[in-house]
Amino acid sequence: MDIDPAVVDWLLDGDPAIRWQTMQDLLDRAPRAVRRERARVATTGWGKRLLDEQEPEGTWAKGSTYGPKWISTHYTLLLLRRLGLPQDNPAGRGACRALWSSVDVDGGITWSTSTVTPDTCVSAMFVTLDYYFDIRDPRRDEVVAWLRKQQLADGGWNCQATRRRVHHSSFHTTMTVLETLAQIDDPEHDDAARRGREFFLEHRLYKSHRTGEIVHPSFTRFSFPPRWFYDVLRGLEYFASVKAPHDERLDDALDLLRSKQRKDGKWPVQNKHSGLVWFDMETGRQPSRWNTLRALRVLRWLD
Repeated sequence: MDIDPAVVDWLLDGDPAIRWQTMQDLLDRAPRAVRRERARVATTGWGKRLLDEQEPEGTWAKGSTYGPKWISTHYTLLLLRRLGLPQDNPAGRGACRALWSSVDVDGGITWSTSTVTPDTCVSAMFVTLDYYFDIRDPRRDEVVAWLRKQQLADGGWNCQATRRRVHHSSFHTTMTVLETLAQIDDPEHDDAARRGREFFLEHRLYKSHRTGEIVHPSFTRFSFPPRWFYDVLRGLEYFASVKAPHDERLDDALDLLRSKQRKDGKWPVQNKHSGLVWFDMETGRQPSRWNTLRALRVLRWLD
């Protein structure tokens, strides 16, 4: 696809986290140049600001594991992963180990004394971080096997299923688990991932499979970072990341994506999830480099 050079220049004028992903995913720059720019995430800009908030113990927010959102150790690490902090970064790897030491594992992960059953979303995100930072905690495989067992008959997952009987999967939970399975290079998980994708395709990524109505208005408003919330751009980005074959049931979501593009060729940020943050990377008053990069990545995959 042809990308407006002015939009590319604008992306390259952004934070190192934006630049290295633009170089890799939109411009096909040499791997050495991409690695050099990616390394700057730890020393410049947003990545450095997050690392500067890290405590001597390797945690954030006074040693908190999951809350308060969004400044806990868990969510700060997830954001650093999205920025592309190098996977061998000692600060990131140390923090991931600290996370594992703070939770109980009984199949899935129980992260709080106020909960008595493992949480599907948290368990999936822990596994994602473990694979990203290559920690290889001995309990990781147990958690992955537990996640597989939580898959529902409709192909998806739902955090509530560990607490009560549910009959329909959650868009939020299912996407979180699918993103986790995408990190694992093991054909054993291919069928589970395929069934999870089929769940989304049956819903055209954001519509009721019975009525065709939009399931929730927030699904049509793009956010970054998405945290644990689902929206159409997050869904399309997942399909692009696993190089899924084109399916006509994606077309409604792709049309929605195109409709959000501004006249200047950029995309907005439309939905900020409430909670504490270390700082704002972008505001709703300006076009979003994050969502523009992500949208162009999806459209390039489509081509």
